[in-house]
Formats: sequence, C-alpha cells, structure tokens
Amino acid sequence: VQLQASGGGLAQAGGSLRLSCLASGRTFSSYTMGWFRQAPGKEREFVVAISWSAGNSYYADSVKGRFTMFRDNFKNTVSLQMNSLKPEDTAVYYCAATSHAYTRSAKTYDYWGQGTLVTVSS
Repeated sequence: VQLQASGGGLAQAGGSLRLSCLASGRTFSSYTMGWFRQAPGKEREFVVAISWSAGNSYYADSVKGRFTMFRDNFKNTVSLQMNSLKPEDTAVYYCAATSHAYTRSAKTYDYWGQGTLVTVSS
C-alpha cells in the first residue's frame, strides 16, 4: 500500500482544514487507517484511527470533538476534518495503514504517507 497525504497548510486558530490521504493497492479496504502527527522536537503521536469498515473510530483526547476522520473504501481515501484548530495542533500530519485492528502505536503501522504540514497561527 502506498499512501499520499495532502491538504496541509496555514490556518488561524479556530479555523478548519481538511487533510486527505489517497491509497494505492487493492487491499486498502482491509487495513485499519490512522493519522499521526509530529510537532518540532516532539515524538510522533497518535491522532485518530478508523477501522476497515469505518464502523469504529478512535480519537486522541486532545482532538476529540474537534477532528473527524472519514473513510471511503471505493475511492481508497481517508480524510481528516480538523475544526476549531489550536496552535498546538501545528505539526506534520501522517496517514498510516496497519493490518492490525485498532492500535495507537506507531510501531504497529506498516505503511506511511510522506506527511503534510499543518500550521496554526494564534
């Protein structure tokens, strides 16, 4: 599976951005998909994951209620709608795929996109 993330950019605090991740490969629908982020000088952290069927999604407490992840297995895409952005959301965002069931551990993800930068100004 190859992943290509897009949609990052600059937003003001309180604003919104939508990230997208396009996957190649016929087995996309069998993977749990996730978004992670990495701020400068910090470790990569879990943001959200969604099950293969899109029936279940799991959010980090820091984004719960503000971010929503979507999945379209027909289009091989996942997206991340980010609302009420905060300066602390500034990071490079990565989409990732894992053959595991829901997991927050970056080590268990098999495939990664190249990352897209989100900058939130105060």
